[in-house]
Amino acid sequence: MEDVFRFERAAYAAGVPMPEPISADHDTLVHRWVEGEKVPEAPVSAAYAFEVGAILARIHALDVAWTDVSTEEPTPRDWPELAARAAATGQPWADELAAQVETFSAIAHFVDACERPGPVVLTHRDIQPWNLLARQGRPVVLDWELSGLLDLSGELGSTALSLAKGPGFDDIRPAVFRTVLDGYVAGGGALPPPGPSWFVFMIGGWLGFTRWNILRCLAGVEASTRPELALSHESVRNGVRGLPDLFGRLPELEALLG
Repeated sequence: MEDVFRFERAAYAAGVPMPEPISADHDTLVHRWVEGEKVPEAPVSAAYAFEVGAILARIHALDVAWTDVSTEEPTPRDWPELAARAAATGQPWADELAAQVETFSAIAHFVDACERPGPVVLTHRDIQPWNLLARQGRPVVLDWELSGLLDLSGELGSTALSLAKGPGFDDIRPAVFRTVLDGYVAGGGALPPPGPSWFVFMIGGWLGFTRWNILRCLAGVEASTRPELALSHESVRNGVRGLPDLFGRLPELEALLG
């Protein structure tokens, strides 16, 4: 939290539109309240997309020391075992998971094997509609707790795609996607080479989130500090249905990079 707070202070001082960070301890960040409207999970306007791209360029230009250099663990490959446990415990989505085991194993291999061209940047890592506000139509960036080092292509691809689509992948607006990148370049950023690495961070994050929720459902224990099990079941269904669709659309997504 102290590292995140220092990063936030530098971003705020550089003019990044965000709630002012006030204080931090080992597990809590405090910010000044900001009025704004929620951003729906739907394609944003071109002006909003352009400004988010420019904000990313400003964030990536910050010179902030970062002490957390933890390396990523290999992506788990236990999907056949999870499917068997789901069937044995009568999970409502067990048949759907079993039908997608090979696909999930292929996705895990892709996440591990995909080459990241770099550069690695210190960044927000989670600029999605639910972490943004609109204040007089302009973006405000919230929730910096996941900040850290990330391959630039993964950050740009995740952000641009999330702002260019609705809840699924049936309504992707290529013009909005490109406008985020135009804003990044206009803000002084340089785009990395095109390729699947632009989408591996989003796919890997969703894969890990789905597996985490599967494990929660298999344990069957309600925890007072975590989402209700019903929400975990919904998240598993969304992942089992949505991840294979996203993975199958990789060639279509790469075409967005021009």
